[in-house]
Amino acid sequence: MTDPVLAARGVRVERDGQAVLDGVDLTVEPADRILIQGRSGAGKTTLFSVLGLLEPPDAGTVEIDGQDTSQLTERERARLRRTALGFVYQDFRLVPDLTARENAALPQDHAGERDEAWLDDLFERLDIEHVAGRHPASLSGGEKQRVATARALANRPDVVLADEPTGQLDPETADQLLELLCSLQETVGTALVVVSHDRSLVDRFSQVYRLEGDTLSLSSSSNS
Repeated sequence: MTDPVLAARGVRVERDGQAVLDGVDLTVEPADRILIQGRSGAGKTTLFSVLGLLEPPDAGTVEIDGQDTSQLTERERARLRRTALGFVYQDFRLVPDLTARENAALPQDHAGERDEAWLDDLFERLDIEHVAGRHPASLSGGEKQRVATARALANRPDVVLADEPTGQLDPETADQLLELLCSLQETVGTALVVVSHDRSLVDRFSQVYRLEGDTLSLSSSSNS
């Protein structure tokens, strides 16, 4: 039996002496499609940061492919972030001075090897070949998020983590992006964990969790 690609066990995070997350458990298996919902201020972004190894929990552990990341140095954690995880942010976080293609290739460049054929495939599937040589300032919100999605999948990560990926998009563009993201997830075989308050996304996910009162629980609206 293989290890989960991502697992949070008893995660606790405090802010000013108050628990934002307390005893959070989450297991992500290969190819899982998970949605985490909660009201504004419920701790969704904090959970995203902990799962993505962007900040350590005050208690509990986060494991990647069975490896306890609390035992790693920050350099080792950063290397694991680059190889095992892909990120999609609400505010895109594209580098202004790089072209769309260069932004998407950043994870590969950090790993030291370009896979031009896979980048070509991603840009074709995401229908952004025409913007490959353009800079972020000249792109629409939907185009920026598609470039960010290509970047997240550039290294074929074990898990893609997305924090409010449709938050700055109109409903039609958001729906198109989620359809493409889910299709690419199936192609790559990566797990997908989306953190969002948007309840219109529920039907696309096999597991839906609710973050409320600093704890995480499987929602009754889960399709599993």
